[in-house]
Amino acid sequence: MKNLRNLLLFSTLAAAACNSGNRQTSAEDSTAIKAIDSAALAQDISVLASDEFQGRKPFTIGEDKTLEYLTKRFKEIGLQPGNDTSFLQEVPMVEIRSVPEGDLRIAGKTGELKLTYLDQYVAGTKRVQDRVAIDKSEMVFAGFGIVAPEYNWNDYANLDVKGKTVVVMVNDPGFYDSTLFKGKTRTMTYYGRWTYKFEEAARQGAAGILIIHDVLPASYGWPVVRSGWSKPKLDLQTADNNMSRAAIEGWLTQESAKKLFQLAGVPDSVMDQAKHPGFKAVPLGVTASLALKNKTRKSVSHNVAALLPGSERKNEYIIYSAHWDHLGIGEAVRGDSIYNGALDNASGVAGLLQLATAFSKLKEAPKRSILFLALTGEEQGLLGSEYYAAHPIFPVKSTVADINMDVLNFFGRTKDITIIGKGQSDLDDYAAKAAEKQGRYLVPEANPSGGWFFRSDHFNFAKVGIPALYPGSGTKSLAHDSLWAPDHAAAYGRDHYHSPFDQMDPSWELSGMVEDVRFLFDVGVTLSNEDKFPQWKEGSEFKSKR
Repeated sequence: MKNLRNLLLFSTLAAAACNSGNRQTSAEDSTAIKAIDSAALAQDISVLASDEFQGRKPFTIGEDKTLEYLTKRFKEIGLQPGNDTSFLQEVPMVEIRSVPEGDLRIAGKTGELKLTYLDQYVAGTKRVQDRVAIDKSEMVFAGFGIVAPEYNWNDYANLDVKGKTVVVMVNDPGFYDSTLFKGKTRTMTYYGRWTYKFEEAARQGAAGILIIHDVLPASYGWPVVRSGWSKPKLDLQTADNNMSRAAIEGWLTQESAKKLFQLAGVPDSVMDQAKHPGFKAVPLGVTASLALKNKTRKSVSHNVAALLPGSERKNEYIIYSAHWDHLGIGEAVRGDSIYNGALDNASGVAGLLQLATAFSKLKEAPKRSILFLALTGEEQGLLGSEYYAAHPIFPVKSTVADINMDVLNFFGRTKDITIIGKGQSDLDDYAAKAAEKQGRYLVPEANPSGGWFFRSDHFNFAKVGIPALYPGSGTKSLAHDSLWAPDHAAAYGRDHYHSPFDQMDPSWELSGMVEDVRFLFDVGVTLSNEDKFPQWKEGSEFKSKR
């Protein structure tokens, strides 16, 4: 792979955006706004996504290089350490590398099914033990694996799964039926997330849980699952070493699940039955056996925090967040094993640095303080933001908002800008005004059934009541036809996302990234100079937290 940090690339990318125009009509001084430019974004992305940083996985030399680079950049910008005298917040984690001792063996009265690791199933554990196993564990198909009283849904009703292995489907019933959950707007609830399903299985006392993969309701293909589970997994350290979790957590391919049902003598139409109210869990009459050998290592990763103190209300804080981590070195694909994470999320961190630069160049300092927060462990389950939310540097009640960046626009300027979770909070109103200044408008995410609002770090801020804004790229290209933006987004998801091919590309049109970061700058400037706190809107599940 070529090292892309060179002046020729910077010049190429800058030229691509130099004539992008400026629809921003903010009264803020132009020096600050113009500090956000394509050449600076390209330089930071190229450094962070270079092979030298080895995919920026926590606990690796890639973390060391990332922390050094970000600390240096924030100092150059002129910001203060965000955590007392340090730019770093320690995040205690544990790394677990799980290796199956053999196939996943499923035994029934009529035979045995042997499933191959990575090709047909993946599995791991959160338990900090040298070895975990399920041995002839009874298997139960438990529908979606959801307990949701507010939706009158309980897949575990009258079901004892202690010591058993549950098999469940991804997403929630609203994906299939508009009358169920948030199906009217095709919006996934948190009950549809795989993280919830693992948590609920543990609460129910299950020894193992396997989620059936399906491309559309999961919103990603099996290669994404495979690549994510082929590497060591990280988690936050806990007092009980996660012994309260199921011993085995994993996924089955759709084809493997059908073979499982065939062995059990259960028609795979049972998955359709599970989509309707009143479904009862089905004991499968087969058992699962699997053992994992684990190598565990406890260590400390880090969030990076830089502060620009406010001029009047220093004890009120606006957070800009972006995760710095990616997947590190993993399974080789076409000879490349470094998962560089250029868009995911070197682009967001580059945006964070450009925002810090712009705020530092304002003629008048913002009245409220601005915290620029580069978070660790997002790819491992939003760990850095989870830790910050539980151990905030600054009080939650004094935090005005979180504005999160994750995978920025790489295909040019757009007429619109996507707000993921649109309708959740008053921040939408601030975003609408900022977009209008650029001659743009807001749209909701195209596929809310993908559960995107639960898939980046802003979610952990929302869970503790802090209004969170999570913008995505626009969908209507300003310079190209109507398929340009969605086709580029789809190609990224198909060919680059969570693969070694998420690399810096000279063909990117960074004019859209520039405009989107300037949009977020406008939102933050407005918030920073007010004295009111944005609130959650009626109907938001987070309203009661504020």
